[in-house]
Amino acid sequence: MAHPDRKLFLGARLKRLRRQLALSQTVMAADLGVSPSYLNHIERNQRPVSAQLLLRLAEVYDVDLRTLSQTSGVGEAEVLEALADPAFRGLAVPRHEVLQLVEEAPALADAFLRLYRAHAERRARDNAGAGRGTGEETPADWVREHVQGCRNHFPELDQLGEALHADLFADPLAPEHFETAARIRLRTRHDLAVRTLPPEVMVEWTRRFDPHRRRLLLAETLGPASRAFAVAYQLALTEHSATLNTMVAAAAPPDEAAVRLLKVSLTNTLAAAILMPYGAFHRLAEDSGYDLARLQARFGVSFEQAAHRMTTLSRPGARGVPFFLIRVDQAGNVSKRFAADGFPFARFGGACPRWNLHAAFRTPGRVVTQIVETPDGGRWFTLCRTVDRQGRGTAGDGQDLALGLGCELRHAERLVYARGLDLAAPEVTPIGPACRLCERHPCAERAAPPLDRALAVDDWAKSVSPYPFAQG
Repeated sequence: MAHPDRKLFLGARLKRLRRQLALSQTVMAADLGVSPSYLNHIERNQRPVSAQLLLRLAEVYDVDLRTLSQTSGVGEAEVLEALADPAFRGLAVPRHEVLQLVEEAPALADAFLRLYRAHAERRARDNAGAGRGTGEETPADWVREHVQGCRNHFPELDQLGEALHADLFADPLAPEHFETAARIRLRTRHDLAVRTLPPEVMVEWTRRFDPHRRRLLLAETLGPASRAFAVAYQLALTEHSATLNTMVAAAAPPDEAAVRLLKVSLTNTLAAAILMPYGAFHRLAEDSGYDLARLQARFGVSFEQAAHRMTTLSRPGARGVPFFLIRVDQAGNVSKRFAADGFPFARFGGACPRWNLHAAFRTPGRVVTQIVETPDGGRWFTLCRTVDRQGRGTAGDGQDLALGLGCELRHAERLVYARGLDLAAPEVTPIGPACRLCERHPCAERAAPPLDRALAVDDWAKSVSPYPFAQG
């Protein structure tokens, strides 16, 4: 069942606006026609902001109300993720203090994150010999951080996607299937044809646009869901390239490679919004208990596409369960990582071998659930399943990649996958980040000692862990 709209508490942002205008509470209260005590209660989040007061703010101070409702550039989840690093062990910073920092001192929160990331990157460089590469931030790292900084939610793209989807099917005689309707639109409005070719012709490409002949070429190895997404991607790029370019420019990527990667990422987001319009997708997700099979059937998408879309449901007034998603190959390499809220793994960490994300390869195509606990005490409900790599078509065996999807345990009662489980006294598996960042002991699955702890190897005894280390 969907949650009702939350009351609007904007105390910290209203206080910042007042300070920017160099006004006292008494003066601002007089300008707005309210008492100083009432304004004080609002700034302390003891009273919500009414619609009338918002309109008065816009009228008196010429304020764009969207700037008040937008969150700061730094998210609570980013700070919580940084604080989960072993470097901060023992601090136990309460969540309400993190929220207060983000809301009331966003510049300080940003400074903290910059300092932490510099430390983490230096640590990664120092330990490059352990197999983590150079530790320098790559264009892919930059794009991933930018997307996560936006909490994987781009409202303008959701709006464009909903509008385009509605326009595709506005005609009662429009084809029932998305791909057919999208192909017709590309042909009739943009003189762009779509052709499917064998892999011998496409060679390494699964999708390629030929601007000279105005053709979108697709490999026949693409399954129906991947083919529909490729057409949606071309439609997004063709009709909204200017908007995408503006968003990329506003993000100010550091180099040309990051520029191109970010545009691809945002175009993928818009394509998903066209295929799975926010309102309809969110309603079915809530009504079905986030049943991925139902979402796949309704929107003609793959398991991975539906799961990825579930990490983007952060629209105010219509928020979904805040999921995180991670995708790995059989060697444990992370190729996707998205989150609508907190993400329980450090930036340089891989998936813990105790998490059944890896065990999913032994049961291809089957959804496996697990409740895990991270070192900070956070508990997460997770579900994992294998998926085919793009381009394998319908002949794949579902063992190429494993997808992990999860949310905080407190949201699990809303999921169809948790029905029948005892969520009050669940069976919990303790996990950690990558072994070099994890301080859980003892652990039989440990593959490497932690970075900042001394080994305690004893030739008189053998631990279940291959790398026992000093405690405390």
